[in-house]
Amino acid sequence: MTNLGFRLAMEERGIVVKETPVGDRHVLEALDRGHWSLGGEQSGHVIFRDLATTGDGLLTGLVLADLVVRSGRPLTELLEGLVTRVPQVLVNVAVPNTELLDGADAVWSAVAEETARLGDAGRVLLRPSGTEPLVRVMVEASGDGVAEAIAERLGKLVGHELAAAAATHG
Repeated sequence: MTNLGFRLAMEERGIVVKETPVGDRHVLEALDRGHWSLGGEQSGHVIFRDLATTGDGLLTGLVLADLVVRSGRPLTELLEGLVTRVPQVLVNVAVPNTELLDGADAVWSAVAEETARLGDAGRVLLRPSGTEPLVRVMVEASGDGVAEAIAERLGKLVGHELAAAAATHG
């Protein structure tokens, strides 16, 4: 769920970004599989694989402080122009059964349409919550209100379709 602006900034610099399902354990598995040393999530969890097996805020702070000291430049200067965030909207839709999302063809068709419409300028991500009876609808798109409108439209569709499917499956 990392912001599209991050991926675009890394691409600009020739840095490959690998995506995983949400969760530290998935990030760690990918790091180990790829023999990579750095991974993280939008939540702020950063894993320095050569130093730890979990996201550790204190370790992240120390590594960042070390970078600032070694560079001899203030953090604000190091961060300036690094990433331009793309507007991101997250809508949590309460549903009776998140497992019904897989078979919600109308939802997936709408997601495919919005994804095609956005092209490289945006992104749509739907996933069931791992901890609550929710479907998370995340949309990233440049332009005033674009992400909000798409997220709201898809959120309503998810709620409607999954409620109807739950009623049918009793």
